[in-house]
Amino acid sequence: MKRFVVVDATNQIVGRMASHVAKMLQEGWEVAIINAEKAVLSGEPRRVIRGYQILLDVKVHTNPYRNKIERPRTPIWIIKDAVKGMLPKHNTKGREALRRLKVYIGTPQEVEERFKREGYAKISFPDAKAIRLSGKYITVAEVARRMGWKGEA
Repeated sequence: MKRFVVVDATNQIVGRMASHVAKMLQEGWEVAIINAEKAVLSGEPRRVIRGYQILLDVKVHTNPYRNKIERPRTPIWIIKDAVKGMLPKHNTKGREALRRLKVYIGTPQEVEERFKREGYAKISFPDAKAIRLSGKYITVAEVARRMGWKGEA
């Protein structure tokens, strides 16, 4: 039986949450992150948004007018990208760990049924709560909207 855990990303700092999730994935856990759009990025909101928008303008040298590097625009890929950056990149352990990660906007019915049926509970990490931030922060949904995401949160 696989070890399965559901992480509720509501009011969780993305970087701290991602480090905990990456560690769990490396230990063999199957992780589902729900409410990805409600996670927060720490920092002055305009600076955070500008940092993500700068990545959209990066071009490649081979054909700078046509080819661009794909950048995450949805809350799902912003969270996945954060976790991916904390996993080993150039070996099969890191790739297998990333395959065990599922990220969802809201709470899908399939995850709800699975953790009710199998007796799992939603967890959140106490050291990753947004309340601990003394400065400003912005939600992942707001950053994604500014990047061009048209989904609902």
